[in-house]
Amino acid sequence: MSSDPKPAVLALEDGSVFRGKAFGAARTVVGEAVFNTSMTGYQEILTDPSYFAQIVTMTAVQIGNYGICPDDEESDGPKASGFVVRDLSPVVSNWRSVESLPDYLTRHNIPGLSGVDTRAITKRLRVAGAMNACLSTEGLTDCEAIERAREWSGLVGVDYVKAVTSKEAYQFEPNTDRKPFTVPGTTLYPDPSQEKVYKVAAIDFGAKRSIFRKLRMHGFDVWVLPADASPEQIRELNPDGLFLSNGPGDPAAVTYAHETVAKVMEDYPTFGICFGHQVITHALGAPTYKLKFGHRGGNQPVKNLETGAVAITAQNHGFAAKREDLEARGAVVTEINLNDDTVEGLRHKDLPVFSVQYHPEAAPGPNDADPLFADFYKLVAKVKG
Repeated sequence: MSSDPKPAVLALEDGSVFRGKAFGAARTVVGEAVFNTSMTGYQEILTDPSYFAQIVTMTAVQIGNYGICPDDEESDGPKASGFVVRDLSPVVSNWRSVESLPDYLTRHNIPGLSGVDTRAITKRLRVAGAMNACLSTEGLTDCEAIERAREWSGLVGVDYVKAVTSKEAYQFEPNTDRKPFTVPGTTLYPDPSQEKVYKVAAIDFGAKRSIFRKLRMHGFDVWVLPADASPEQIRELNPDGLFLSNGPGDPAAVTYAHETVAKVMEDYPTFGICFGHQVITHALGAPTYKLKFGHRGGNQPVKNLETGAVAITAQNHGFAAKREDLEARGAVVTEINLNDDTVEGLRHKDLPVFSVQYHPEAAPGPNDADPLFADFYKLVAKVKG
């Protein structure tokens, strides 16, 4: 890392400008400015495909102190457009690390900005809402950066899933030598001789690898299909269940997915998370709407209305559905966010279909919602039985 970093700028469409130090790639990018309240997990955040076309500000003060570990990547590299931090750690202290955060972002052509007041950025986004932004490490003036931000078309109505979904169908076969680092002693892959392994068709809208690992941990043979898979392709696979993953952008834009899921969810036990939850919402005929600034972080409290239990969850989404719209279309709202009362989960009254707005795989945590994968296994076993 250079001892004399170049200047960099983050400009928002409302005319706000934040100047600091550049790290990562020398580049100018535009995207939606969002913030994440997680205390750790910056590598998982950067490589989560749900952050495609977004410039992420971290609210935790120091970032980069434990470097980069390839085993912790959630995809084949960073998917966020840009990265903003308060204090970029000059020291990497982690026996698993293979490179520093600045080197990693440089290698993947992602620009970063440090030395800015991330609290001020976060407050601006909380008050005004998520905004179009420009991040430049190439010497743009304030006016040039603001103009770039205002010229960007935004997320609403745009299908970004096509940019991050798998290009072809495949069977998920992770390296069986890799065990979850945070769960020592866990049996990662069930022994087929001890319990039934069910085949699940996993629709990839921009899935994190940890999701597929969790499905494997809980007794599923995972077959991944592209987001535009047809009902015929799903039926040809003859799965025992259907899983719908997370993903980026506006869920209303992927009408092809709505139509496919509407046609097949009557035939298979179905579990959706995050973007998958929103696809189920549209498949039921209910709309989604854009949240003011979204939910992003590992500390979102969710209450289960059927059990009264509260879980701390990991979330990353900017869209939601209204309770009355879901209930009018045969769904039961099962969970709500305790911060703003938005819908966080549903189940269908008649079909074996349920979904949650958050990430039960967490990665790197918390693990409160991990039992949802076991619930999916039980649902598939019940229907198959």
